[in-house]
Amino acid sequence: MIPQPWTPRPTPAHDPLTPSRDITHQHFQAGEQVIVLKGVADGELWGDAMRIVAPSWHTPTDEDGWRLRDATGGAQTYVTAHPRYLVHLSRRCPDCLIYLRAMEDRLLPKYAGHDSLVDCGWYTVTALNQLVHIADVRSGR
Repeated sequence: MIPQPWTPRPTPAHDPLTPSRDITHQHFQAGEQVIVLKGVADGELWGDAMRIVAPSWHTPTDEDGWRLRDATGGAQTYVTAHPRYLVHLSRRCPDCLIYLRAMEDRLLPKYAGHDSLVDCGWYTVTALNQLVHIADVRSGR
């Protein structure tokens, strides 16, 4: 077997913006298309595109959340997420555009020159299909 060249995976960038983002439950409505930003791919932000289905309690944060549907399906076709994790895709709203720009300013320079997909590892899905940002994970869960 011929050894393959090893390329170290970039260390995930810290995400101080999402945990402190002040977005209320009312900012989003059922039927809207949103994205959960997860990293960088080929010099652009990337994430999971989903559609908002219904209000839902987000147990990990003890706050109002949204039930989301991932059109691509899979093991987690439906997840519950806190509104601060979401960015509008179906309309251009100022709050989401400001957040998107701030994420671009923070992340794109850190991964300039990487031609592969970089998952920053900010999110996990719990056994209850709750999407949780690493800053919101409670100890013991």
